[in-house]
Amino acid sequence: MDRSELASFLRDRRARVQPGDVGLEAGRRRRTAGLRREEVALLAGMSVDYYIRLEQARGPRPSSQVMTALARALRLTDDERTHMFRLASLVSESSAAPRRDVPSVVLRLLDGLDNMPAYVLDAGYDILAFNRLAAVLLGDFSDLSLAERNIIRWLFLQPQRMRFTPEERDAYAREAVADLRVSAARYPRDARIRRLIRELLAASPEFVEIWADHQVGPRRDGPKTMIHPAVGPLELECQVLTVPGLEQRVIVYSASPGASAEALDLLRVVGLEHLPSAGPPARRP
Repeated sequence: MDRSELASFLRDRRARVQPGDVGLEAGRRRRTAGLRREEVALLAGMSVDYYIRLEQARGPRPSSQVMTALARALRLTDDERTHMFRLASLVSESSAAPRRDVPSVVLRLLDGLDNMPAYVLDAGYDILAFNRLAAVLLGDFSDLSLAERNIIRWLFLQPQRMRFTPEERDAYAREAVADLRVSAARYPRDARIRRLIRELLAASPEFVEIWADHQVGPRRDGPKTMIHPAVGPLELECQVLTVPGLEQRVIVYSASPGASAEALDLLRVVGLEHLPSAGPPARRP
């Protein structure tokens, strides 16, 4: 149980709920941002002292009934509720660390998508495998070690690698951090994820600010605009495909018929000439 993180999460979510959201009168002398502790305890049907101990990272592990009541009182989303249950160690996990071996069928899938950039991410945003068009779109990283192929590290420490528009980059950064927080709760003993978070907290004020916001949520599909130095803007659709049974996602970019599809096809024909000869997606243990 991560008592400190659970306490911080509860305090943050309490401050986001206004009295009117839950049918309470705000009153004139209210100094607390959001709900008071006493109000959360009342809404959740527990003693004020018990709730205070939770926010102070003290006391025994709460039961699922207590967490369910708090999720209802704090008006948590499904993603936030699952995250809070993981922090309280009420969700059993199958592994102490995310899987990093990519199934052979997924590697064959990447090879078969010769007209779509595609790569595989693990729970800590390491790129485990990729096809050649992904290297053309994102910048050739086939000679980088696995530790160097981390998208969140690029976002905050090597922004020159990212080819999103400024608006897309900012939105993606918040989305990725919310997803990373989910992974940190799912795999609390994974050394790689913990090391990445410590590194970013020490080196990136922007990451510190976003991390402190306590947003949680998995990576989702959606449109992306990327700027490639050779062909300019690309309007792409990003699909996130979950590998069943593994904490891995296949990220696939595609373009609707039009200028972006033509530019992507040009990259496939011209860009591949500058990459190493054909073969399976590059991987490093």
